[in-house]
Amino acid sequence: MEIKDILKKLREKHNLTQEQMAKQAMVTRQAVSRWETGETQPNIDTLKILSRKFNVSINTLLGSPRLLICQCCGMPLSEDSMISRESDGSYNEDYCKWCYTDGKFMYKSKDSLVDFLINNMPNPDEKSDDERRSLFEHQLSQLKHWK
Repeated sequence: MEIKDILKKLREKHNLTQEQMAKQAMVTRQAVSRWETGETQPNIDTLKILSRKFNVSINTLLGSPRLLICQCCGMPLSEDSMISRESDGSYNEDYCKWCYTDGKFMYKSKDSLVDFLINNMPNPDEKSDDERRSLFEHQLSQLKHWK
């Protein structure tokens, strides 16, 4: 879905006129009209406002152009409900809500996360804990948070 369609659908879902949406986004009604026709797109500051006001991630507003992956545990973030939030309520699209909540990381070290994974992740191949630890450590070291 294109940005113009997403913004119009979001506005209609909330039963807003273009004028009402413009007021919430702190832009003119004409700006909203141009977004919905595809003539222009909101700038990053306006996308942040829309994200907060309508409780959707910027990635969703942009039509989910990229696959988000938690940069702490590697989980795909396929739904906005999985994405972490900062203490001000804004989305942090780099992390899942289980690794990063209200501006704080839940795992103080890579070892603590690896221990959690070993104890809670399925082990269908029945690998030893040492093999699994090595695999998890290698995978996690590829993520931004642990580099």
